[in-house]
Amino acid sequence: MARTFSIVSHAISAAPTVAPEKSSQVTTQRYPNYKVIVLNDDFNTFEHVAKCLVTYIPGMTPDRAWELTNQIHFEGQAIVWVGPLEQAELYHMQLGMEGLTMAPLEAS
Repeated sequence: MARTFSIVSHAISAAPTVAPEKSSQVTTQRYPNYKVIVLNDDFNTFEHVAKCLVTYIPGMTPDRAWELTNQIHFEGQAIVWVGPLEQAELYHMQLGMEGLTMAPLEAS
């Protein structure tokens, strides 16, 4: 029995080692985008919500802010911005500091 073991041991150590080849294919993985979501509440006015959206969300027009404000009121929430995490965190924080009710950031 000891002999068989030493033969197996010798056979395993004598096997050549083959390193895996490097892949020349490069894959690009994008960072996920995050959704900034404002929730409906009973204490922020339409005017305040719309003003905050125009103030803090880049490229937000007054007309689009009113559309989103109505969506927040009638549907309970609206996605007001989608993009990279760092910017999403900034807009989320700024809107929250203005008193808007915010959902946690969600990866999209």
